[in-house]
Order: sequence, then C-alpha cells, then structure tokens
Amino acid sequence: MEGYWPEFIAVAIAHLLAVASPGPDFAVVIRQSLCRGLAPAIWTSIGIGMAILVHVTYSLFGLGLLISQSVMAFSILKWVGAIYLAYVGWQCLKAKPHQPGETVDLNQPAFKDHWPAFRLGFLTNLLNPKATLFFVALFSVIVSPDTPKSVQAIYGIWMCVATAGWFVGLSVVLSLPKVRAGFERTAHWVERFMGVVLFGLAARLFVATRD
Repeated sequence: MEGYWPEFIAVAIAHLLAVASPGPDFAVVIRQSLCRGLAPAIWTSIGIGMAILVHVTYSLFGLGLLISQSVMAFSILKWVGAIYLAYVGWQCLKAKPHQPGETVDLNQPAFKDHWPAFRLGFLTNLLNPKATLFFVALFSVIVSPDTPKSVQAIYGIWMCVATAGWFVGLSVVLSLPKVRAGFERTAHWVERFMGVVLFGLAARLFVATRD
C-alpha cells in the first residue's frame, strides 16, 4: 500500500459520500431496524456489504464497463432491480398493525433464520445499476490503471467492510430502546411509508439512464 495512500483516501472519501447518500440500501436498513429489529438489520447490512465485493470483482475484470456500455445489459439490470424494489415495497405496504395486547419485541428476529435478511440487503445493492455505474466510474477515474490488482482488491475489501460497518452502525442507533420504543405502536405505518419510498425508488430506477 506504500505510495498508494493518496489514491486510497480519494477512493474512501468518494465511497463514503456514496454510501451515506439516501437510496435503496438506506431505505431497507431503516425498514429492517425500525420494523424488524436489530438482528435482521445487521444481517441486511452485511448482505449489502457483501454485494460490494461483487461490484468490485467485475470492475477489476472490466465487466462493469461492458455492462455500463451495453444498452441491453444495463436495461435488464435496471428492470430486474426496479421489479425487486417494487416487490419489497409491496411487502412493506401489506404490513398489519399489532393486535391490542400483543407484545412487540423488536429485539427478536422476525425471520426463522437470517438468510432472508442477508438476501434482502445483498440483492437490493447488487441489482442497483447506479451502484454499477459508481464502481465503473470509481475504477476508471480515481483508480489508476497502473495500480496493481492486489492493491485495488484491498480497496474493494475496505469498501465492503466500510459499507457493512456504516449500515450496522445505523442499525444499532435506530434499534436503541428509546428510538425503538417510539415506533412500537406505529411500526406498521413506518413499514408502509418505507413501502411507498421503495416504490418511488423503483420508479426512479426504472427510468434511470446511463448518464
């Protein structure tokens, strides 16, 4: 890494700004944290981080550039991504209020296992063509072609860990007892609102262009 620190810092800053901006990843983590609990939110965050590795891998091999330049490939990716976000949004809109007297414990996972939560985060990030364009731009503009692949791989691992860490931290904050208590009785409305947000993001993604 010696001699590559300025480039790494530039990559880290660009990635931080992208990860902190509102988008599908942000929306699903908020939904998981407030309406499903800490454990599902953390596994969703890990899924998002692991999807970053996929983006980095195909960018290292030049496949990201091919996807971004292919009208058909880009269109298929954005349509699948939009349909998936709309599906998740529809699931949110079907949220029902808790029955009177029902105990709400958002600390407990809502799933029998953690795979669905991981899959939600992984697919939400993986199927976002805007993420593809971001990584293509990152490895084309900021990262020098002369930078060894091993160093670029380190950049990718850092972005994976940083992404997961950012969203895990967000999950922990949103799952704090004081924060969570304010949403116990209105969790279904929060989830329905996030459903509307996801539908909006799906519509935005559907009309997205490569520009």
